[in-house]
Amino acid sequence: MFWPTISSGKDLGLRIDIFDEVGIGGGASGVSGGLLHPYSPKGKLLWRGAECWNECLKLLSIAEAAVPQNFNEFIVQRRGILRPAMNLKNLLILNDNAQNCLASCRIETINQDAAQNLTPNLCLPFNSAFYMPEAVNIHPQRYLQALFLACENLGKELSNSGFGLKELRLHKKSIHKLLDFEGEYDAVVVCLGAKADLLPELSGRLPLRTCRGVIAHLQLPDDMGEDYPDHGPSILSDAWLAFQGPRSLYMGSTWEWKSRNSSPNVSADESSSALQELLPKANVIYPAIKDWTFTGAKAGLRAMPPLTPHGSLPLLGCINDVIGGNYACNFWLFGGLGSRGLLYHGWLGKLIAQAILCSNEEMIPTELTSWKKIKQ
Repeated sequence: MFWPTISSGKDLGLRIDIFDEVGIGGGASGVSGGLLHPYSPKGKLLWRGAECWNECLKLLSIAEAAVPQNFNEFIVQRRGILRPAMNLKNLLILNDNAQNCLASCRIETINQDAAQNLTPNLCLPFNSAFYMPEAVNIHPQRYLQALFLACENLGKELSNSGFGLKELRLHKKSIHKLLDFEGEYDAVVVCLGAKADLLPELSGRLPLRTCRGVIAHLQLPDDMGEDYPDHGPSILSDAWLAFQGPRSLYMGSTWEWKSRNSSPNVSADESSSALQELLPKANVIYPAIKDWTFTGAKAGLRAMPPLTPHGSLPLLGCINDVIGGNYACNFWLFGGLGSRGLLYHGWLGKLIAQAILCSNEEMIPTELTSWKKIKQ
């Protein structure tokens, strides 16, 4: 949301302070597998998926343009994503929904032979898969850090061009109470993910469910098998495979509901349990996974929003009425992005930035603010 805040308020003097104890992309957002597309597991276009997808593509370009030319590690891999049909019902539903795909993120139905041309050693249980050639694989932490750099650069450029002074500062420190900010800022935005309800003002007042996910990192030894194709797609199935290179991949993810463990560190027992759960699922689609070696694991704690008629939508809006009291400062929530933070963050960040700059919550669609009517 920092990019739209700075770009939309270019004529204003802005001071933006970010408080994040682990730094940009250091939390659950930086742990995800980075598979980005605008569809549900059934291949249905998500609520406002077109707007979210278009905004994502813009921000990806902005982030890529911000890094030095000698930056050699990838931020975005445009290798596409393949979703095999796992049963007949799944095949029929995916086939129906694929007819309504976006032109900018097509879904193509392909058979075993076509899939093998993309990825040798792939196995399709029902001889059919749904290929999204424009879907991308992001390295979340590098992307978020590059986008932050772009925000810093834009702020400096606008300040030096005679527009209002823009200050963007990162503070690596914890926040214990929202009301500590009262009187210091015009607006405070809570973007704490699963930790939002640890704030005393919000404890027990947000309809969020927590879920810990473990992601395993695997590598293909130099003396084993053949390289995964440079442009071979990542794979979405009961376990997903996000290929980072010809001999490196992330495999995920587990779903441990009601966990409160937000540590990115994964114990040997937790790693073993995750592998026992994920490897058999991956093996069904990609039997060559047996040649890959486990090298480590990481975890993140998701903040999952409630289910609505439009799907599981994030929670946005002004929360002064939620925390109670009459404040000169407006407090806002930007949370509950669940496992779709990469898709939602751009468009929703733009919405909440505009609402904050205009002090008008009505600029946010009611589908995203209706959570406040849910009794906790």
